[in-house]
Amino acid sequence: MADSRHGRGFLGRLAYYVYAQAPGPGDYLLQGLVTMLLAGVPGLPGIALRGLAYRLIMRVDGFAAIECGVRLRYARGISVGANVYLDQGVYLHACPQGIEIGADCQVMHNAELHVFNFRDLPHAFIRVGRGTFIGESVVIRGQGGVSIGDDVLIAPLAKILAVNHNFGDTTIPVIDQGITGEGIVIEDGAWIGAGAAILDGVRIGQGSVIGANAVVTRDIPPHVLAVGSPARVIRDLRDDVKLDSGLSRQDR
Repeated sequence: MADSRHGRGFLGRLAYYVYAQAPGPGDYLLQGLVTMLLAGVPGLPGIALRGLAYRLIMRVDGFAAIECGVRLRYARGISVGANVYLDQGVYLHACPQGIEIGADCQVMHNAELHVFNFRDLPHAFIRVGRGTFIGESVVIRGQGGVSIGDDVLIAPLAKILAVNHNFGDTTIPVIDQGITGEGIVIEDGAWIGAGAAILDGVRIGQGSVIGANAVVTRDIPPHVLAVGSPARVIRDLRDDVKLDSGLSRQDR
């Protein structure tokens, strides 16, 4: 898919827009019609109607509670499991490899899961395991691929960014130098603290805790506490299960 800043006239830009929103014109029209009619219906009637009608445009296993104001783009690439809850203002933008949200997950208001792969990176997706909680205003960008395990806790304002800009050529603006995506993996049971940033190419080990506002630039082993910018391991949780006093349930 070509970069929109180099479109070929009005029709080229119009086609670019449509194919960024849906697999084709038919899906684009159906997706727009269903969401136009139902996205704003409040309360339990709206949740019930969307739980049924949204099956026309996305894959829903079991029943999912979708609040009003949830925005969907490329809905054919979105799959949600049973008992998933999508809060108001959630934005899901999938592209061909899609977004998968496992059963019993909660995605809270203004969270953004985005896989708009306009530069055709080979492994662009977001996959979220069962029982994971994604807090308010979390941003997950999956151009390089993001795999999140089961029962992961992601606190508000965290950023998981599986994409990076090339910047080595000082004669060309960074925006014109292209992007790379190595991917991010967050293993089962991890806790990503409020405001933390997980950068491309990183693996967070099972059960590890990332402190609030930490910036993770390298792999974190299982069952440790890591804090700071750049994040560094300060404790093995298997030796001392008491969390540092700077972290509490208020960081959720």
